[in-house]
Amino acid sequence: MRVLLQHLPRDSAFLRSVHGDDAAWGLQEHLLALAVDHLAVGNWLFTAAHTDGDPPDQPDPIPRPGADDPGTSSARSASPAQITAFFASL
Repeated sequence: MRVLLQHLPRDSAFLRSVHGDDAAWGLQEHLLALAVDHLAVGNWLFTAAHTDGDPPDQPDPIPRPGADDPGTSSARSASPAQITAFFASL
């Protein structure tokens, strides 16, 4: 019985009842969302660097299952003024 339960597909009712929304996404989905987030930030950086005046707002990451607030991250991010000051000091 243990072997059968261990090899159930991710979208099975049992795994959804045990893990909730976290069972909806696997490694591939998380990596794809991460790649899309990084691409959006790269495009934002390019646009911010080539825009006169105020830069556009930073893009929001793709919401992940089980995350309360998609804008909240444990990673620190610098403001455009901090980035400009850093590169001006080089």
